[in-house]
Amino acid sequence: MSIPRHSKVKKGAGGALWFFFCAIAVFVIDQICKAAVTANMALYESIPLIQDFFHLTFIFNSGASFGMMKDWTYLFIVTSAAVVLFIVWIVFFWKGIDLTSKVLMGFITGGALGNLADRLRYGAVVDFLDFRGIWPFIFNTADMAVICGGLALALLILIDEWRTGKARPKH
Repeated sequence: MSIPRHSKVKKGAGGALWFFFCAIAVFVIDQICKAAVTANMALYESIPLIQDFFHLTFIFNSGASFGMMKDWTYLFIVTSAAVVLFIVWIVFFWKGIDLTSKVLMGFITGGALGNLADRLRYGAVVDFLDFRGIWPFIFNTADMAVICGGLALALLILIDEWRTGKARPKH
């Protein structure tokens, strides 16, 4: 499997600009949301927006996704930084990656940077989105960007593999 590449992709900085725009937009939106939560809510406070379905609940998560591996802060800082650097390297040095893939990598990068900023500032990630009854974990906007960008990129890769015949079963 590989990231979709197209020979018709024009050379230049267009894709890189979209990558940076998406990464910065996700990072800024994430940090604004987290600043609003930390400034206006007490730790562990929960505000029901849709009773028994969607609450804003302020917690610090020192673990990975879904609270796993609590207090491994330095590992998460190093891993996040390495992932961001690897994605930037892919965007700039792999030839012919399509624009959609670069945009999705921008979402992943922006989310990773948002959570990295929290870990550097607080030693944990600010989580606040609490969908009770349908999702057992509290998460944040950076998590959404990483998960949605990652799943969409994986789907794009699979579709490209299928389209090019690389993923089709051999008869």
